[in-house]
Amino acid sequence: MQTRRYGDGKGRTLFTVTSLALVLTVLGPSPGDAQETVADGTRVSLEYTVTLEDKTVFDSNVGKEPLVYIHGSEKRVPFFSKHLTGLKVEETKQFAMPPEDVYGPDDPERIIEVPKDSIPEDRRKVGEKLEGRSPEGRPLYAEVLEVKAETIIIDTNHPLAGETLFFDVHILKVETVTEQP
Repeated sequence: MQTRRYGDGKGRTLFTVTSLALVLTVLGPSPGDAQETVADGTRVSLEYTVTLEDKTVFDSNVGKEPLVYIHGSEKRVPFFSKHLTGLKVEETKQFAMPPEDVYGPDDPERIIEVPKDSIPEDRRKVGEKLEGRSPEGRPLYAEVLEVKAETIIIDTNHPLAGETLFFDVHILKVETVTEQP
């Protein structure tokens, strides 16, 4: 390796390329030089916008608090985390998720008839949106399709069942995590 000397013009050597390389090796990269890559076990902060096929924005956190999750934990965003592996800070990615990968297809078997008294009186109108919780605590959704004399026909498919979702994701921060929550 050849050593180059850089001086101040007065005969004094200020540094050599060899010594500068040694200093950089000892100190390591400065903060911000190292870009973490989205991988299992990293904490990822991101902005996202989700649109439907007709370009309607379904959900977005742009300009709000970022979504933060542990990549690969499958607790928060398992259905799209596979699309983010390998991205770096400030990178963006657009991708589509078919119904089978998100809320499933629109299932005609989920259109059911229930006793009228099982629906609150003020919600017994066609088009009314109903929300509840399963015994396990999962959110449940339904829409009133028809009101009969003794029963009500409701659609219990998720409101986005059968929809392809289009994601636009911007990685804000990736951190190595030493402790898993």
